[in-house]
Amino acid sequence: MKILLVCAGGMSTSILMKKMSAYAAEKGFALEIMAKGMNEYEEIVSNFDVVLLGPQISYKKAEIENESKKPVAVIAPYDYAIGNAENIFKQVETIYPHK
Repeated sequence: MKILLVCAGGMSTSILMKKMSAYAAEKGFALEIMAKGMNEYEEIVSNFDVVLLGPQISYKKAEIENESKKPVAVIAPYDYAIGNAENIFKQVETIYPHK
């Protein structure tokens, strides 16, 4: 699975990216994940299966869905804040049920 994390600047999603990578390694599934800011994602979004947005840019969801033609979800604020990788992967499963 290939996941693109997008937030305002790419900083907070970089922390989350590390937690999600560690979770995937612990559970034994392949994951390619990258974190980018709003001003950088368009160049690479076509290389990913799913786009997850930080809660602070939830207002961009429809625009990113229309432009990318990819499944897009806004990460639940609490899961985002604490880096709850397990819940975030459950959310991914609801929009992209292919593993």
